[in-house]
Amino acid sequence: MEKQNLFAVDIGNSWYKALSSDYGLMHEYQIPNAIALFDEEFHEKPYDDDDVEFEENLIVEVKSRALADKREIYYIGKSAAKQRNVSLTSFNNQKADEDRTYILLFGLAAYHAIILDPENEELHYTIDQLAVSLPTTQYKEKKERLKERLIGTHTVIFHKVPGIAEPKELTVKLHVNDVIVGAEGACAYLGLTRDHETLGIKDDILVKESTKGIIIGDLGGDSVDFVGIKNNKPVASVEGEAFGINQFLDNIIQKISKNELYKFDSRSELEEKLVKGPSEWYVEPFAGVRKDISKYIIPQLKLLSIKYLEHFDRVRSSSTEIKGAARYIAVGGAAKLAQRQIQEAAVKWSERGRPIELLFPEDMEKLNVLGLIILAKMNQLKQEHEKNYNYVTVKG
Repeated sequence: MEKQNLFAVDIGNSWYKALSSDYGLMHEYQIPNAIALFDEEFHEKPYDDDDVEFEENLIVEVKSRALADKREIYYIGKSAAKQRNVSLTSFNNQKADEDRTYILLFGLAAYHAIILDPENEELHYTIDQLAVSLPTTQYKEKKERLKERLIGTHTVIFHKVPGIAEPKELTVKLHVNDVIVGAEGACAYLGLTRDHETLGIKDDILVKESTKGIIIGDLGGDSVDFVGIKNNKPVASVEGEAFGINQFLDNIIQKISKNELYKFDSRSELEEKLVKGPSEWYVEPFAGVRKDISKYIIPQLKLLSIKYLEHFDRVRSSSTEIKGAARYIAVGGAAKLAQRQIQEAAVKWSERGRPIELLFPEDMEKLNVLGLIILAKMNQLKQEHEKNYNYVTVKG
């Protein structure tokens, strides 16, 4: 397996988070879930290429049977977030059916290929095992469609690449040999309980507690995915909900724009500020003018927290398989952002006689993508074992 290229992508409504393993060497990436149509007429040429970060200037053209429209050129990630015509995720978006999923995913994988081999202007990069995630609400019906569209060869052309000669283009041909799709939340459980290098169990206590039941609440951008774990396996009857942090981020952005005359480029810009903590919760609408924005942030995070716990309570009350669960676990980037407010809201739930004691694990925002790289490695090992077994059987 050390001779294989593995690529795992958590297809989040706010961020695409990726982990790769190439001949055992790991890389990690994160880009905003944002695209924008590229228009040559409005492209601002830099004074000096040395001032341009390639990661912040990703302009891609994707040629693939996975796309309905193969003619457009797009900004993706950070470069898209800065555009006036930026497209962010819509509420309850269907990831397997939308072109943006494939534009962002192939663009990110091709960018990784360039990082591995920056000297060539035309690259071939093979992904032996690609692991991606879907919300539990879409997993059953959409996983085969997503897998079918991802397998095969896809061409990504990067335009306006800094540091190379005109026409400033790089071409990457991606060859995806196999795909495995995991359910958000269930992947987080893998990330919690298994070591991503050895694949062995790293948390025996949590695995033992799963005999009584565990509920994982994966809070994301536009969905909260609740996965029940019983006897170390997901319980299929627990479904996700169309609820997430994006609507609260949008409320914060609107209030700040109206009252402080400052416009965020995107949700990702606000999220990056939230991650840094209260000391960074200010904006500068004019030079030398600094405005505290915590009064817009905290009430929205409190509302989010109350709703999140209400969903948790409904799930634990309605699912027969995990009644009396031994552990409730909060995961996801949104849960990390609102951790303090969720903990404060949980105290009030305890005072009302319905305690919800949540565990906030380390790296909770990365657990899904960690679980996905584990899933990729396990599936690759399974295939290699079957191949070797068949070879021995035929030879014998």
